[in-house]
Amino acid sequence: MKKTKIEWCDVTYNPVTGCEHGCDYCYAKRIADRFSKKSVEGQLVILNKPVTVEKNGKQVVDPFPAGFIPTFHKYRLDEPLSRKKPAKIFVCSMADLFGEWVPDSWIQEVFASCARAPQHQYLFLTKNPSRYAELHHAGLLPYLGNFWYGSTVTKVTDPAWCGYDHNTFVSLEPILEEFRGFFIGGMNWAIVGAETGNRKGRVIPERSWIENIASSCERWGIPLFMKDSLEPIMGDSMRREFPKRLP
Repeated sequence: MKKTKIEWCDVTYNPVTGCEHGCDYCYAKRIADRFSKKSVEGQLVILNKPVTVEKNGKQVVDPFPAGFIPTFHKYRLDEPLSRKKPAKIFVCSMADLFGEWVPDSWIQEVFASCARAPQHQYLFLTKNPSRYAELHHAGLLPYLGNFWYGSTVTKVTDPAWCGYDHNTFVSLEPILEEFRGFFIGGMNWAIVGAETGNRKGRVIPERSWIENIASSCERWGIPLFMKDSLEPIMGDSMRREFPKRLP
């Protein structure tokens, strides 16, 4: 568990790393590729203890021993319990915990590790929000006041999930087009941010795109959090709002 520069949370917790979505703009893959020694092979990897590699004559933990291959770091499952001070925790910032390739058993173990430390707020985020509905109907999606289920949406056609009185939010990041006609009602929170990095073809959002989202949030009474990446576009109009239930 590490402190993070992600503005809407305090720390990140990565019991699972890796993803198979293959997004061109993925910052997590860039990080994993940069730091991984690729010392473990497999299509789905389970680690019961850390993998160490030699660096400058010393043995250090390899944070991504399988690169960006989906990896379950089971030895990390007690990390939320070891942190006593309440925090907003982004779970699996370096993975999509709800990708189709992730076994239900992995998800359930991560949920259980979070439930053992109820002092924290847990924020989950996926590009595959239909998995939330599948888990709910199977009786496997915890209904807890400190669990927040988010959907990553980059285009107006991307799916988002809100239902069954769970805490839900939408992360419009990186915003890749104008969100005309996107229904945001029913969400408890909205986050919006621009693409970062130097990718060829990087999309720089127009101010009107953000203003339209802000107007929709006001219409539905939804708190809106604008990330630092929007400051050059929005200037003094930046908004940093949290839901009342997310201290």
